[in-house]
Amino acid sequence: MATVLALAVGVLLGLGAATFLYAEGASYLSTDPAACANCHIMQSQYDSWQKASHHTVATCVECHLPDALVGKYLAKAGNGWNHSKAFTLQDFHEPIVITAKNASILHENCLRCHRPLVHAPGAATDEAAPRCVRCHASVGHGEVTGLGGSWKGVDAELHATMND
Repeated sequence: MATVLALAVGVLLGLGAATFLYAEGASYLSTDPAACANCHIMQSQYDSWQKASHHTVATCVECHLPDALVGKYLAKAGNGWNHSKAFTLQDFHEPIVITAKNASILHENCLRCHRPLVHAPGAATDEAAPRCVRCHASVGHGEVTGLGGSWKGVDAELHATMND
């Protein structure tokens, strides 16, 4: 019985290690934006970020993950699991769409970096205020695109949910 258990654990660890190496898992522990393009589905987002206005001042991690260390790595782990499952099973939406949870993280990071502007007199920072990307959708990535091209002709309701 102990031999079977050891063999099963060894197989699971071996498969896990091989998958981690194949998927370039160590790169996701870094803050290098190129790691986001390891998966072909994110190539257009990476390419557009390189040409967008925030390219010189913010990386993927600074915009898309919480600022706090523990929260950052919990979000990385959750996103890593979700992404690996979605890409393995090929059950992701195309073009890729940010989740509500990650949109909230993105919005909080906009507010954190632009605090002097959004806390100016008359600035809307309450919960009812629209998300920053509702009006500034092209700031981080330029025109929103997927593997099939731009958002033109894509369901407008889907696009609106990303920006709310």
